[in-house]
Amino acid sequence: DIEGTTSRMDFVHRVLFPYARQRLPSFLAAHGDQACVAHEMQAVRTALGDATASRERVTTALIAWLDEDRKATPLKALQGMIWQQGFAAGDFTAHLYADAVDWLRTWHARGHAIYVYSSGSIAAQKLFFQHSVFGDLSSLFSGHFDTTMGAKREVESYRRIAQSLGVAAASIHFLSDIEAELDAAQAAGMVATQLLRADAKPESHGRHPQATCFAEVRLGAPPPLPSETGR
Repeated sequence: DIEGTTSRMDFVHRVLFPYARQRLPSFLAAHGDQACVAHEMQAVRTALGDATASRERVTTALIAWLDEDRKATPLKALQGMIWQQGFAAGDFTAHLYADAVDWLRTWHARGHAIYVYSSGSIAAQKLFFQHSVFGDLSSLFSGHFDTTMGAKREVESYRRIAQSLGVAAASIHFLSDIEAELDAAQAAGMVATQLLRADAKPESHGRHPQATCFAEVRLGAPPPLPSETGR
């Protein structure tokens, strides 16, 4: 997980989301004919049940979803495209907690395969870690997963991830600040730890081991993972 786990929650809500919201109408107007953008706009029309919805209606729906923080795959894909422009222009760099970076590097050096599972699109995840305040960290990660695997609060999503990696779910340790996501991961057979960042204060009922920073997370020996996962 990224938001509230590796990175400060308010960076996403106070920087990235407003940036995309402000630019979404002009981005769709300027790039709506490009295949990748047109594909996501058509996915919005499908979700609306209106195959001929105008660009204006699509834009209105996307902004409403953004304001609701809806984890809709086409919204996340389009946000990622807009953020790509922002990262490339140097308008912002991604926040990461220093302890997260230290321990991601340590775990990587110890042979742990590290994957990201976030509601943000895979493209947006890659941009996030390429343009961080600590520089390009993309080499630390073996792969990325997004909502194309399913929603993060659904048990089946975590089963799909384990299947795609070709390992037993019990060999995967999932970190998140959201208890419902951890519930789903645990129900799929994964080990789960909740991050309780001091500046996030997520809801917690003590159902999972807890850590206030990555230094408190206890991982077992790294399991063998296929060198090629296709992700």
